Amino acid sequence: MGDVFRALADPTRRWILDELATRDGLTLFEICSRLIMLHGSTSSRQAVSQHLAVLEEAGLVTSQRVGRTKVHHLNTEPLRSIVERWPLDR
Repeated sequence: MGDVFRALADPTRRWILDELATRDGLTLFEICSRLIMLHGSTSSRQAVSQHLAVLEEAGLVTSQRVGRTKVHHLNTEPLRSIVERWPLDR
C-alpha cells in the first residue's frame, strides 16, 4: 500500500491517472501530448516514462504491447483496497 501512496504523492502521476481515467488505453506519446496541452506539463518523454513505471509498480497502471506500441490502462483495484481498509460509512 505504501507504493500506492508514494505514486499518488506526485502531481504529474496524478495527472497521468486523470488522463487514463478520461480516456483509457493511451500510448506514451498520447499521454505526453495530453499532459502538455491540458496541464501545461514540461516533463520530457523519459520523465513521463519513469512516472509510468512508478504507477505500474504500484499497480495503478497496466500496459500491454500492441505491435511496437505500448498501451497504458488505469487499474483502480489498489485504490479500492484503500477504501476497504478505511470504510467511510461509519
